[in-house]
Amino acid sequence: MAEDADMRNELEEMQRRADQLADEVRPVAKLGAWGWEQLERIEEGMDQINKDMKEAEKNLTDLGKFCGLCVCPCNKLKSSDAYKKAWGNNQDGVVASQPARVVDEREQMAISGGFIRRVTNDARENEMDENLEQVSGIIGNLRHMALDMGNEIDTQNRQIDRIMEKADSNKTRIDEANQRATKMLGSG
Repeated sequence: MAEDADMRNELEEMQRRADQLADEVRPVAKLGAWGWEQLERIEEGMDQINKDMKEAEKNLTDLGKFCGLCVCPCNKLKSSDAYKKAWGNNQDGVVASQPARVVDEREQMAISGGFIRRVTNDARENEMDENLEQVSGIIGNLRHMALDMGNEIDTQNRQIDRIMEKADSNKTRIDEANQRATKMLGSG
């Protein structure tokens, strides 16, 4: 009888800790969404800079035309490999494959018939099995949240890499445009 009470207390404590852990993890998942929004805004800013640089480069090319008609070959803008890498293909939002079905532990336990081996088949065993089922559900949810967070981190890391490539490309293009403008103003 004392063992049953100890086991019941231990199961209740385990369930309480699992509930507490699940409550603590929820705000972390919200941070992932916040980070994604920030990265989206940053990448949109990089795209806007790229668009503005195309216009500035076109204007510099027009300014550098000989008598306003033809471009001097020595002033022709070269497209760099870094530019092609950063702006060449947009990998955002492309789904490569569909996710596979995974049978998790909870489904496996439901198929096999419960978490504990029934000896007396009484209310205490039913309660223990229900408590273990709830704890298993919480742990399964935490596992899925962790997998989702891991996938989100991978996606954000790829997006950060794209942003860094775009930033490097933009910086290089801005520096080159400044050099061209300085050269034109100095020779004019």
